[in-house]
Amino acid sequence: MKFKLIIPALLAAALPLGAQGLREDAGSTFLEPLQKRDSVLIADQFRYGIVLENITEGTPLALPELKPEKDSPLEVLGEWQLDSTRVSKRKEQPARYNIKASLILTAFDGGLYQLPDIPVLVNGDTLIFRAPEEPLEVKELPIDMETFQAHDIKPQVKFPYTFREVFPWVLGALAAIGLIVFLFYWIKSRRKAKLEQEKAEPAHIRALRKLDKFRGDKFWKPENQKTFYSGVTDTLREYMASRYGVGAMEMTTAEIFESLKGSDIPQDLREEMQVLFERADFVKFAKFTVSDEENATVLPQAVHFVTATYQTELEEEIPGHAGNDAVMPDPDRASKSKEE
Repeated sequence: MKFKLIIPALLAAALPLGAQGLREDAGSTFLEPLQKRDSVLIADQFRYGIVLENITEGTPLALPELKPEKDSPLEVLGEWQLDSTRVSKRKEQPARYNIKASLILTAFDGGLYQLPDIPVLVNGDTLIFRAPEEPLEVKELPIDMETFQAHDIKPQVKFPYTFREVFPWVLGALAAIGLIVFLFYWIKSRRKAKLEQEKAEPAHIRALRKLDKFRGDKFWKPENQKTFYSGVTDTLREYMASRYGVGAMEMTTAEIFESLKGSDIPQDLREEMQVLFERADFVKFAKFTVSDEENATVLPQAVHFVTATYQTELEEEIPGHAGNDAVMPDPDRASKSKEE
């Protein structure tokens, strides 16, 4: 019989192996089923092995390559497995261990099987561990062939969800919905407040603030001119709609200035704005590129239009002011006069 050298972590192989003696009264083997059942069925697995007691640390140990007989339905699964427990440790003396060695066996046919003895080579001596006297009985599942019917594979069993499993998901979903609703109304209220704030401001203040965003020559590049002219003309459209009550946002350039002919806008100023709007239409719809000299005049013309028409509105609202002599009240001068 072939032996396999086993060197566990606690055993240091220091001596050469050689059969010096034979002991047949070494002890008996053990057989433990891995499945704790009242009976042994086909394909059940068993742990079959031996227990070596009081083995001195450093003792060489070799276990056989255990193979069942040729016609035996027993099969060995895997290699030897060792488990050790230290039983003594004295000063200046090597420790002693109890070693449990075992193999995994199984059988795929029913019947009675006599397990083999296990020879072990320990420190040059061959120890024979006797197999259990009673054979291993492997039972088959009883099948009544008269009433037997073949069935398809059963699907996986699905257990109902419990409240403890569902509750965290429901709580998380409610929290997410609540957060989304809160963010929706918060953003909506912010936008509403911003719109109300803009409506509360005079039209010319809103227009001048929006026009101020287009200062600088970075908007004069050919790829940015469409954004530049659209922003300036849209701001002027909003101002015209608020100042003169015309639907400038939905009108074409020709319709806007046709409706403004009867307003108090000076003719030269109206014609100047019409030229600006027509140029913007070429840029937006015909991909026309404007020179830097013409771009430099756009923002000053738009600001002049807003301030000039605002001054006209202020002259209409405040009696006694006329022409270019109308000036805005100076808060600093007013405060000085009150102190005097």
